[in-house]
Amino acid sequence: MADLDELLGQIPVDQIAGRLGVDRDAADGAVQQALPGLLAGLQHNVDTGAQGGEGGLLSALQGHAGTGLLDGGVNVDDVDVADGEKIVSRAFDGRPDAAAAQLAGGSGGDLVSKVLPLLAPIVMAFLAKKMLSGGSAAQGSTTDSSEGASGGLGGLLGGLLGGGSGGGGLGGILGGLFGGK
Repeated sequence: MADLDELLGQIPVDQIAGRLGVDRDAADGAVQQALPGLLAGLQHNVDTGAQGGEGGLLSALQGHAGTGLLDGGVNVDDVDVADGEKIVSRAFDGRPDAAAAQLAGGSGGDLVSKVLPLLAPIVMAFLAKKMLSGGSAAQGSTTDSSEGASGGLGGLLGGLLGGGSGGGGLGGILGGLFGGK
């Protein structure tokens, strides 16, 4: 789970707290609730082909490569919240508020829904850096056969989620949201 720790290290929780007018503990709690759900939503899209599936996500990652968002530490003022809202909407099949409520367990959904669009561009920049900065996964993404990219992208998301998107825990929480798809 080194990648997840690395990703968490990129998130400026203190800045998010200041931006949203909450204390650090509340912001950290919202990040801890929102981040796995966002990753699971992206993994769901890759697994099911929703929102363009793997190709759609790889294309989006290419758009987030080289943004400089992660260079020298993230400044929350540099996060494109409108882009974040689009990412969140796609990750949660157009139902970000329902997803935020489920991720928050019924309480704190408003804060999670405010954190998600701040996190999404950071997550995309992180995934772009991991996937497109060389290696077989990046090379696979430029070929017609997406075998290399599939293992790389699915493996990266699965690794960040702690082994995949199936089974219990978060999968169960999000199962209701994605159940009909």
